[in-house]
Amino acid sequence: MDNQYLHEVVITAIVVKDNKYLITRRAATKKRFPGMWTVPGGKLETDDYINLPKDTEHYWYNVLEKTLKREVKEEVGVDIKNIEYVTSLARVHEDGAPSLVISCMADYAGGEITLQEGETDKYEWVSLEEAKNYELIDGIYDELAMADAKLRGVKSEWKRS
Repeated sequence: MDNQYLHEVVITAIVVKDNKYLITRRAATKKRFPGMWTVPGGKLETDDYINLPKDTEHYWYNVLEKTLKREVKEEVGVDIKNIEYVTSLARVHEDGAPSLVISCMADYAGGEITLQEGETDKYEWVSLEEAKNYELIDGIYDELAMADAKLRGVKSEWKRS
């Protein structure tokens, strides 16, 4: 790691519809976590804001929210709204690249599920209980538990469920 300040920034969404959560299976060809279940999301790119007019003299606002809406739309074909922060996590990948992942939850706002080829190959809407039956990337179930608690008005920090 040459630059301690330089991270790949990823934002993910636990999409909520009728008290169920959208999970997707990563394509078998993916370099990281192939064939495992997760939630939709993707990387923040400078292109997500650099060509837009600034909201103030110096800043672009709602950058993560716009990125998340774009990524969810690209990956699973649906629109989301009411994005809320859930938790954050960091990892240094095998190739030495550090990642910061910002986990959010959002309400389903419309659209038909259309999976992005090469990214995901399957999806399910699951309850927290049903999620236990899937090979989720480690930590995702605990994030779903946090989202589930948040829906009931209980705020918490991530912990092993």
